[in-house]
Amino acid sequence: MKAKKILAAGMILCMSMQFLCACGKQQPAASDKVHAGVICYNQSDTFLGELIACFKEELHQYESDEFKTTVTLRDAGGSQRTQNDQVKELIDAGCNVLCVNLVDRADPSEIIDLARDNDVPIIFFNREPVAEDLMQWDGLYYVGAEAKQSGVMQGELAVDAIQAEGSQIDRNKDGKIQYVVLEGEPGHQDAIIRTENAVETLKNNGIELEKLSYGIANWNRAQAQNRMLLLISQYQNKIELVLANNDDMALGAIDAYKKLNYTESALPVFFGIDGTDVGLKAVLDSEMAGTVYNDKEGQAEAMAELAVALVTGEGMDKIKFEKDKYVYLPYSKVTAENVGDYIREEKK
Repeated sequence: MKAKKILAAGMILCMSMQFLCACGKQQPAASDKVHAGVICYNQSDTFLGELIACFKEELHQYESDEFKTTVTLRDAGGSQRTQNDQVKELIDAGCNVLCVNLVDRADPSEIIDLARDNDVPIIFFNREPVAEDLMQWDGLYYVGAEAKQSGVMQGELAVDAIQAEGSQIDRNKDGKIQYVVLEGEPGHQDAIIRTENAVETLKNNGIELEKLSYGIANWNRAQAQNRMLLLISQYQNKIELVLANNDDMALGAIDAYKKLNYTESALPVFFGIDGTDVGLKAVLDSEMAGTVYNDKEGQAEAMAELAVALVTGEGMDKIKFEKDKYVYLPYSKVTAENVGDYIREEKK
């Protein structure tokens, strides 16, 4: 009888040890290291490239002898299927926090399921998921900016320019501003919101507008140049204002006019959004009348702080969330008068 009790106790002890070992394998100690997996929709996007570079720098600031940080970057190349596979790959590789810039903001379910099943939190950035999707699990967050604000500010920049230099911009003197829009992606939330609010802001400030056309350029400078060449061939000198959903497309439009050797007096006025390095230089050189600065430094800092807090379990109470899930950084307007401030920030 005594031998049976000893045998039973031994079996229980072995089972307990196996259980503890299994738990150890499932939940390795990771609080001394942040291994961030960063997946973007398209690495060729100028703003994203600058934002990710800032994030790497900000995360590195948390390093010490006791605490290490690494970043593994993947480019989905515009494919949601590829991005889903990359999320699985990074989780399998040991990433303990993910930063995801969605290809399709309306289709994150597989990514969320993978993260939840493996208990790896996600910081979505730059492309905001649908609110209902972000509520699927308490390990999901978003860092970015509100698209409406950027559209309103772009409209305000255009209003200021037209009110200050209306006679030069309204070249045909018909009391209206003939304009075209270069949009990011068909059906993309930020593109739609930026365009609608820029145009509404102009109208609400008493600017008479006539929309000539628009072109989809997928946030891309080369595509914007091609679209603008087509618009110029169709409308010739009628275009007086170009509203672009980002700086790269505004610069692509400028490239089109340069290719056709237009004189400065025959050019429309151009406005972008994002405040990329090349966009700021275009404002400094008076090629672009203005842009709306998308605070990549602030977003990168927030992403790094949140990533460290999620992995270590410390510091979440110091982060200023909206609705417990969102961190929004404000936009700001950039013109020839203040562009130097932003360029100095870029060089820090």
